[in-house]
Amino acid sequence: MFRVSIDVGGTFTDLVAMDKEGTLINIKVPTTPKNLEVGVLEALKEFLKDHSPKDIELVTHSTTVTTNALLGQIGLELPKVALVTTKGFRDVLEIGRQKRAELYNLFFHRVRPLVPRSRRYEIRERISSDGEELEPVCSEDLHEIMKEIRKERVRSVAIGLINAYVNPRHEEDVKKTLEEKCPEIYVTASYDISPEYREYERISTTVVNGALIPIVHTYIENLLRLLKELGMSAPFYVMQSNGGLSRSENIIHKPATIVESGPASGVVASAFYGNLLGLRNVISFDMGGTTAKAGAVRGGVPEVVAEYEVGGEVHRGRLVKESGYPVRFPFIDLAECSSGGGTIAWVDTGGALRVGPISAGAHPGPACYGLGNMEPTITDANLVLGRLNQRHLLGGKMKIYVELAREGLRGKICEPLGLDVVEASSSIVEIANSMMANILRMVSVERGYDPRSFTLIAFGGAGPMHACALAEELEIPLIVVPVNPGLFSALGLLVSDVVHSYLRAVMRTVDRTSPSDPEAVFKDLENEGRRNLEEDGFTLDKMVFLREFDARYIGQSYELNIRAPSIVTEETLRQVVDLFHEKHASVYGYSAKDEAVELVNVRLRAIGMMAKPTLRSHAERETEPPKGSIIEKREVFFEDFDMYVESPVYVKEKLRSGNRIEGPAIIEQYDSTTVLYPKWTAKLDGFKNLRMIRTERGGNEDFEC
Repeated sequence: MFRVSIDVGGTFTDLVAMDKEGTLINIKVPTTPKNLEVGVLEALKEFLKDHSPKDIELVTHSTTVTTNALLGQIGLELPKVALVTTKGFRDVLEIGRQKRAELYNLFFHRVRPLVPRSRRYEIRERISSDGEELEPVCSEDLHEIMKEIRKERVRSVAIGLINAYVNPRHEEDVKKTLEEKCPEIYVTASYDISPEYREYERISTTVVNGALIPIVHTYIENLLRLLKELGMSAPFYVMQSNGGLSRSENIIHKPATIVESGPASGVVASAFYGNLLGLRNVISFDMGGTTAKAGAVRGGVPEVVAEYEVGGEVHRGRLVKESGYPVRFPFIDLAECSSGGGTIAWVDTGGALRVGPISAGAHPGPACYGLGNMEPTITDANLVLGRLNQRHLLGGKMKIYVELAREGLRGKICEPLGLDVVEASSSIVEIANSMMANILRMVSVERGYDPRSFTLIAFGGAGPMHACALAEELEIPLIVVPVNPGLFSALGLLVSDVVHSYLRAVMRTVDRTSPSDPEAVFKDLENEGRRNLEEDGFTLDKMVFLREFDARYIGQSYELNIRAPSIVTEETLRQVVDLFHEKHASVYGYSAKDEAVELVNVRLRAIGMMAKPTLRSHAERETEPPKGSIIEKREVFFEDFDMYVESPVYVKEKLRSGNRIEGPAIIEQYDSTTVLYPKWTAKLDGFKNLRMIRTERGGNEDFEC
């Protein structure tokens, strides 16, 4: 029986299947951007050529459909959405936090609201900040709103009433009425999506969710129908942005939880690998076809943030605040830049060489794919520099054309700048490396962590080609390239647990909080989590409940997340305050122990522990690579030498555990290519991962650091 994971990326759709004995099957097909289901179906058909649908016991999936929709992809146009809000709060989406994403740009325009003003409807009602009803819901207003919604042919309605986080009764009434009177319309209420204070973020999250529901509902229903047509009946789970899986039925109603679905699975896989190899602190580096992403795993646990802005701008790897739509959900903390294999290089009007943000994507792809694009990309530059196979990719399944890459570079880069092809290619790679080194610093140095105490796990189709250069830049001592780096994110889906996240607003200082109050809230949330996990098929012994508080000094605008005790008593509540002071000092450099601490939210993660696959290990015997593992010697350009260096090209599949390779060298495999720089040494460990360290020939190697 196989567990199958399918990860849809910007360029390729990856399928990884694994049975209980650790047998791995890897399949890579081009992504079909205008109809993502087609790529998923092609990958499954490829797997089913040698297996029966009944051999599949579980299907897990990560997708870019929500991100693509919010970024305006053709064929994924957002549906008509309406907002129902309290009278006087019609313009909260446009007012936002009154911040500017670009302070000194006189021509700056805020992101266009997902709901135009004409479809934002006010209703007379009021709940006080302490949850008391001040004014009931006006039924006349609601009746008029329904008439307008039908007239406008709205497909989805978001409900965001003021103070619903403390008392959701009015939102419940409005939602019930809309569902009864307008059954053809999708309805999203803020209390069910983001029940926390700050009306702008809460309403924004609700609107984003409402806008995505029709698209994701159609997408998942199409996938389920296609799976059924293939004869498959296995449970279907989708990766969330928090690194946990959820049943497809839940995702249909909460699609805002999967905005960063794909990138999250790569970090989860890095955490799994770190624990497997005894590496507690790792930096996850994923370079795919359109972007490069980095995340930090400390103590075996991925770093998580409480808010993300979707559809926003990224500047030098940083998400530009106020440039997108805030979504209040737990997200794995990621830094991202437009530096994937298909990222296009170009010359601006000032005569400067630029890389990104536009990507050639899956179709037509880089110039060397021969599908019509003549804009040079990072892949074309690597090909010209000899780092990629000069004839084909995907183990011979995909033919490429090096002369087309050179032609694209000559026409678009060399002629405008007066460079030769090698200078242009080397410059493109160095610019890309600079951008990617920056995002690695963001998740390490800028978070207060020393990258020299981390291991770099490099994956994605292009990640292993650039790993040595990045590790040298940040002085990272050890690189691990997984056994199948190009399909590593899909592996993350196989090692993830099912996660349900819950939140309840508290908004009370500790000195005014009876320990029994948060304890009762935790118990209530645990009961809800237990019911949901039982529906997922988990028994009590496979359930884990993690409690957390969001806390701050009274008057602060932002909170810190603190682990909560298993039982809240007066003593453990004092310990929570001490932990908050310690974390505040760690994050901000100071603490104010004489200031009152406010508990803002209670959080609970209900985790259903999935059985983890067993990876096959092999005895490490021979250090010398076997005869026949070198298929050719190729001229490869390395920037340290500023020249081509003859380098052996190894076939990864022919190498054995324990083999050592001295750089410079190229290691090719079905799904990726690893570039081993001069003065670096690689060793295949027991799982056939490449461990790479910087060392002089004959030096003291430490592959375990």
